[in-house]
Amino acid sequence: MLEGIIIKAIGGFYYIKTCAGIIESRARGILRVEGITPLVGDFVRIRISSEDNSGYVEEILERKNELIRPPVANITQAVIVMSAKKPDINTWLLDKFLMMAEHKNLNIIICFNKLDLSEEETNRLKKTYELAGYEVIITSSTLDIGIEKLKEALKNNITVFAGPSGVGKSSLLNRLNKDFNRETGLVSGKSKRGKHTTRSVELLELGENSYVLDTPGFSSLDLSFIEDVSDVRLYFREIKEHGKGCRFLSCLHDKEPDCSVKKAVEQGIIDKDRYKNYLLLLEEIKNTRRY
Repeated sequence: MLEGIIIKAIGGFYYIKTCAGIIESRARGILRVEGITPLVGDFVRIRISSEDNSGYVEEILERKNELIRPPVANITQAVIVMSAKKPDINTWLLDKFLMMAEHKNLNIIICFNKLDLSEEETNRLKKTYELAGYEVIITSSTLDIGIEKLKEALKNNITVFAGPSGVGKSSLLNRLNKDFNRETGLVSGKSKRGKHTTRSVELLELGENSYVLDTPGFSSLDLSFIEDVSDVRLYFREIKEHGKGCRFLSCLHDKEPDCSVKKAVEQGIIDKDRYKNYLLLLEEIKNTRRY
């Protein structure tokens, strides 16, 4: 049997990159009976039919991880793309994206695109998130800034590009490889939000063992993976680190006394806006868990 990776799935057909090329395949009946659905990103073993040379997925190898939206497996890295302007930055949304990527134990890169529209604000955001412990790359697909640095960071990874519509994910991918030819859209003048241009889930090959995945843009994220309100602390790197010095192990870094996190905020060690977003998300999870 041949081994390969599913790079695209459309209408029950799976396109699998193997050493023999890309082979159109269907899932073996037993997988459907067992309720197993192959996902883009799955490493699989396929059998080639002697009758028509089509492929059949016989086995799905063990997954490292699985995302629900988009439905994809074995992602190793997330590039979260945001822009300071057009659309205006929403750090609360950015922090939710970061929480989801942290939950999946992905390597995380924050990409602030559209430097040409707001250099001062973009550099401020870079300092904020580097202070929180993240790698930050600044780009401009218009001016071709930061593209090579981003391309280097994508090597030997299966990377998901995430972020709201309109921030320039597809434009960046086109800069990374002109053959990708991703459809791009403008930001709506009325709503100031981006228009969706990505509708399918597909791995795009950037180089040997290097794939990127463009995802449909969306503006809300499901945080149902957080089982207890205290878990929110785990997904803010700097809060998790400074929380080790709190007087109480159960400290939520909200109203408790002798809180190391609140002291770090007062001293400027933790960014005030990040801390405000933490409190907002803490409250959101509290309210959700009441029902």
